[in-house]
Amino acid sequence: MSEASPYAPARSTLPAQDLSAFLEPLLLEWLPRRRWFAGKGNALSHLTVVAETELVPLPAAGNQPGLLHLLVRAGRHPGDCYQLLLGVRRTLPPHLAPALIGRLHHGPFAGVTVYDALHDPRATGLLLEALRSRARVGGLRFEREGDKPLPLDAAPRLVTSEQSNSSVVYGESLILKLLRRVTPGVNPDLELPLALAREGCARVPAPAGWLTARLPGEPEPYVLAVLQPFLRGADDGWQLALARLAEDRDFTGEARALGRATAEVHLSLARALPTVTLGRAQLAQMVEGMCERLDAAVHAVPALLPYADGLRSAYTALADLASEGRTWTAQRVHGDLHLGQCLRTPDGEWSLIDFEGEPSRPLAERRLEQPAVRDVAGMLRSFDYAAHSGRPWPPGWADACRSAFCTGYAEVSGSDPRTDPVMLRACETEKAVYEVVYEARHRPDWLRVPLAAIQRLAAGAAGPVP
Repeated sequence: MSEASPYAPARSTLPAQDLSAFLEPLLLEWLPRRRWFAGKGNALSHLTVVAETELVPLPAAGNQPGLLHLLVRAGRHPGDCYQLLLGVRRTLPPHLAPALIGRLHHGPFAGVTVYDALHDPRATGLLLEALRSRARVGGLRFEREGDKPLPLDAAPRLVTSEQSNSSVVYGESLILKLLRRVTPGVNPDLELPLALAREGCARVPAPAGWLTARLPGEPEPYVLAVLQPFLRGADDGWQLALARLAEDRDFTGEARALGRATAEVHLSLARALPTVTLGRAQLAQMVEGMCERLDAAVHAVPALLPYADGLRSAYTALADLASEGRTWTAQRVHGDLHLGQCLRTPDGEWSLIDFEGEPSRPLAERRLEQPAVRDVAGMLRSFDYAAHSGRPWPPGWADACRSAFCTGYAEVSGSDPRTDPVMLRACETEKAVYEVVYEARHRPDWLRVPLAAIQRLAAGAAGPVP
């Protein structure tokens, strides 16, 4: 670590490699309860430590914290790999009680308390210092973009809302997103914002730093965290839409502006990164994957069975057009675009965040070029979700927003997504099928929302009419 770090470690007689051997029972119980743990519903009986780095050793005496960074594989090989930042103390202060993982009762660490260190400002302050100094600790590499100074006096706070990753805000200027479920390779959550920043696109916060891990035997590094500007005072698109619904107010102006912003990002991505042409062979492969995911979804959620043939027709209609010679341009896209991934700043401008894509899909798949309308379909589904989040459902609210979004998108891109109804229906259908499986597993009370769309899409209805 940098000599200027306020977290200079004390000498330890309790090495990390010994500590990790005692953590498995605690983590086996704690991990499955995390929002970001992907293996819900499956028994977890085994953990493998992939990599461990002692950032701050646990002192031999006193109650100063130790800090341990772990990459652990959950389940038997090749189980999912998760990033953990663990604090260890002999006595846990009351303000860290919500972060408790458990207490060790045996061996040389008997009496030591283990906790999620992201709740501890001392630990999260260390991460920012490490990024500032471009530290190298074991296999961890702390990087930053350019030489702009980082505000080390900014007080860190953990974002406590339920997310598929974890985020820490520093003062009012920076936010660090720590990826929980990680895999080796180029992560689009860093790759795409970097490419957009270098293209000059102001719609996406430019990365200020990032954390990677290089492990022996792995050909590519793991991307573990991304530091970006914090958009102070920005409104989350989902919460903003719900507030307008609660007040029975119009949202079409914001939807249209959001469509314009989305098109700007798509145009910048198309300039910054390669595009490809999807012909008959590529579409056949794409449709085959859609049908396979539909079959798996029907198996997982039998409520889809009555609609399976109608939903499959949305995909085969796309293959039929391709067999007639129709082609599409594909490019890098956001991959999981919805209202919650959009922020409106106090001056009324929209920004897009979280380019990781759908975490349940393999990394290589998330980095493939896709028709831009895939992002459009995600936003159309999000408007539908917002409208159905309360009762009674406002008649026409979602349709008006969906149309306004497409209009705004066409004003910038020059191409209205509604003029390609077959591709739009196929992408919206795939998104709705994904939603059904997700809600059935995680939020059964919400299952009614995507099932309502499934009925419409199976009957052949695509997105909003022009």
